[in-house]
Amino acid sequence: MDALRPGSPYQPIIEELRNYPQKRFYNVSKLGGTKYDILPYSIRVLFESSIRNCDGFLVKETDAMNILDWKTKQNDVEVPFCPARVVLQDFTGIPAMVDFAAMREAVRNAGGDPVKVNPACPTDLTVDHSLQIDFSKCAIQNAPNPGGGETQKPTAKLSPLKGQPRKLPCRGQSSCKGPCSAGELSRASGQFSAQIENTPILCPFHLQPVPEPETVLKNQEMEFGRNRERLQFFKWSSKVFKNTSIIPPETGMAHQVNLEYLSRVVFDVKDFLYPDSVVGTDSHTTMVNGLGILGWGVGGIETEAVMLGMPVTLTLPEVVGCELTGTASPLATSIDIVLGITKHLRQAEVAGKFVEFFGSGVSQLSVADRTTIANMCPEYGAILSFFPVDNVTLKHLKHTGFDEAKLEVMEAYLKAVKLFRNDESSSREPEYSQVVQISLSSIIPHVSGPKRSQDRVAVNNMKSDFQTCLNEKAGVKGFQIAAEKQNDVVPVQYEGNQYELSHGCVVIAAVISCTNNCNPSVMLAAGLLAKKAVEAGLEVKPYIRTSLSPGSGMVTHYLSSSGVLPYLSKLGFEVVGYGCSTCVGNTAPLPEAIRNAIKQGDIIACGVLSGTKNFEGRLCDCVRANYLASPPLVVAYAIAGTVRIDFETEPLGTGFNGRSIYLRDIWPTRKELHTVEEECVISSMFKELKEKMEKGNKRWNSLEAPESPLFPWDLKSTYIRCPSFFDKLAKEPVSPQLIENAHVLLYLGDSVTTDHISPAGSIARSSAAAKYLTNKGLTPREFNSYGARRGNDAVMTRGTFANIKLLNKFIGKPAPKTIHFPSGQTLDVFEAAELYQKEGIPVIILAGKKYGLGSSRDWAAKGPFLLGVKAVLAESYEKVHKSQLIGIGIAPLQFLPGENPSTLGLTGREQFSILFPPELSPKMTLDIKTSTGKVFSVFALFDNDVEITLYKNGGSLNFVARRFL
Repeated sequence: MDALRPGSPYQPIIEELRNYPQKRFYNVSKLGGTKYDILPYSIRVLFESSIRNCDGFLVKETDAMNILDWKTKQNDVEVPFCPARVVLQDFTGIPAMVDFAAMREAVRNAGGDPVKVNPACPTDLTVDHSLQIDFSKCAIQNAPNPGGGETQKPTAKLSPLKGQPRKLPCRGQSSCKGPCSAGELSRASGQFSAQIENTPILCPFHLQPVPEPETVLKNQEMEFGRNRERLQFFKWSSKVFKNTSIIPPETGMAHQVNLEYLSRVVFDVKDFLYPDSVVGTDSHTTMVNGLGILGWGVGGIETEAVMLGMPVTLTLPEVVGCELTGTASPLATSIDIVLGITKHLRQAEVAGKFVEFFGSGVSQLSVADRTTIANMCPEYGAILSFFPVDNVTLKHLKHTGFDEAKLEVMEAYLKAVKLFRNDESSSREPEYSQVVQISLSSIIPHVSGPKRSQDRVAVNNMKSDFQTCLNEKAGVKGFQIAAEKQNDVVPVQYEGNQYELSHGCVVIAAVISCTNNCNPSVMLAAGLLAKKAVEAGLEVKPYIRTSLSPGSGMVTHYLSSSGVLPYLSKLGFEVVGYGCSTCVGNTAPLPEAIRNAIKQGDIIACGVLSGTKNFEGRLCDCVRANYLASPPLVVAYAIAGTVRIDFETEPLGTGFNGRSIYLRDIWPTRKELHTVEEECVISSMFKELKEKMEKGNKRWNSLEAPESPLFPWDLKSTYIRCPSFFDKLAKEPVSPQLIENAHVLLYLGDSVTTDHISPAGSIARSSAAAKYLTNKGLTPREFNSYGARRGNDAVMTRGTFANIKLLNKFIGKPAPKTIHFPSGQTLDVFEAAELYQKEGIPVIILAGKKYGLGSSRDWAAKGPFLLGVKAVLAESYEKVHKSQLIGIGIAPLQFLPGENPSTLGLTGREQFSILFPPELSPKMTLDIKTSTGKVFSVFALFDNDVEITLYKNGGSLNFVARRFL
């Protein structure tokens, strides 16, 4: 949206920023007195947007005042919101960009300047949904006989290039002569393991990256080959459209790129400042709320409307204040805290509401913690979870490479408009619809086991719980060990030293960067704990099978750059590879002496790992108790050598000078973790991403694409096609026309969802879309999916109402079929619609209650429009879908209360004539006359003047296109 919308009635409150006179902004804090001061921060962002974008039409003064009166108007009124920008991923983004390309064509044909057609706000499209895994290789640890048996000479099969071992250049120190082959790299530190091929290979001596493995290159080559048409179109879009950036393949996922690169926090456009905000088609868009950026996920048609300069409309939401108090347990990791907060919010019933965090505990959360919590909104149903900008945010931004001068301006602006949260400030907290209190001290660390991942055990109860397991009958938790044998000790000789094994002894300890444990903070916590343990003189017994399996080369990189990798290695946690290992049973055999001792004494030996699977006997047939734990706890239990320990009262072991060392002595503080995470991990990751963004990649850079202002449509293309939304574009809109003698295309029941309407999934071989693609010379193997072909309206129109679960009352059973009444034929829905259009006969849809239920889908409105549907007559609508119908140019009509086709005696086989008056008004009634002579009234569901204007113009696409004529 424009930084300064012409004609705003609020221009008198534009001010210069203190100490930065060249910067200007709307000082919205001066409006409404104390009303503004009690608004939640998230609502203040909505309010600022309404003030800045107030034009008297799309956004009215009454809308702004309704937001200011949020306390009394919440859940009661609808308000428009103009986000500062839009993020798209390629599947949902390509129809929007194709529509803009088609609009340029239509504007040129109508005598306008096509170059003026551009998105109205910054639009970033990330190509991250194109990659398919055509080539893969799973690496395992050096375990030819997982789970036990005699040790054999380890072998691994490595992928050569053209029949030769791959030589990988490595900029080495004296210990690495380079170039190294893949086998030499994996053997260099005394280990031999297959190297996973979708992970950067690192030289083990100094962890310098080497060229990308063959599998990655092959998959990337396939991606560019398969999607060349789409990628060329995207590259053309990036060249010709202003306000548009395309993030090419191989850069990253949309939500990560949005968080790490695209986020502004505060926009500065021609020295005018305003808050960053965003809507996106990616469900993870909510992550940015952790940075103090208001944003959430919407459907493709809503994002396209924003790109066209239209607001999104939402019911003024309730805002649940989540007060974080207390101090987290020293042993609680970031994952413990995130999952604990998620659990509380799920129980608080926050579905459909905003959540906003405040309280003294917020400053204990890193930005990584906050964005993870915000990203988990679907888990607890909130629209978004907002963390206002504070000092933690600014510190994070500094480490990500934000310019110091920009940060100073950002801080000054946010404080001027009271969007900066400060624990030390005496200003009152906002008022909330309700407050949920969560004490961080109530969140305690857990492990899971000993046999199932769902059996959670608080760490402070671990010793007593294991004792209970020994006592219980053999089953899901119990081992049924006789009381007199529970304290048995079995002596064992190993590598010339005497050790003792007892129930609860740890014999496998595996640190794995897996699923939720890929969070940098928990892996760093393991490394920092190892560092402190080594410095204190603690060791891990040599018979314990220890291993470190990072999820990617990046994990190894930040463990190395933070200086903790040598300490993990000192304790036996060597990097063994980058694949699934311990938790899938790929553990190297235990030493024979240890195995024999366990079996001889019937010892309940334990494995501790930070993976996802801990079924009995999975790690090794002689290890019956297996616990899932956070990476630092894996290291701690390995040092202790047993799970029968109370960390509060018992030492891990004896350090230098015979001093007892407790877990609390070496556990890293959250402050230490945040410091290392920000300075070693975050800065490195962001630097790498920015370099990727600036340099692009060779394939994308060398990809040829046209540079003409109009896209040169390829009539043979089955992926990109100019849609027909603008076929009747003229400078002035035509008054609403009589819908005369329309046939009913479909007679549907209640709860027809957008999944029933919109094309989705694979293309069935017997479908109308399949017939079209076959006629184009494609085989079924080449059909791809509807998602991949969203840029071709011919495919998508044929896929509309093609769901096999569609129940059309004309047919009487689920099938994507209907009756073409003039001929009496039963046809595919598309084929019938095509015949009606050739005959010049309009069509409508009859439906029951809640038509358009479910997720927002752009083709649930676009598809029916291109099938020739002029109106939908239903008992009720899903609100969002009703608005989408208007936005594409279809009239949403509703039966009067108590009426429906049955009560009116309608069969659907009649023809319907709908008379529109010359001037429409909100919520008016219309008369419908049938071919049988019946006349009845219906509501025309136009709620305001904006919706009427859009309908008169044939939808939002044509409304915006006329602005360029």
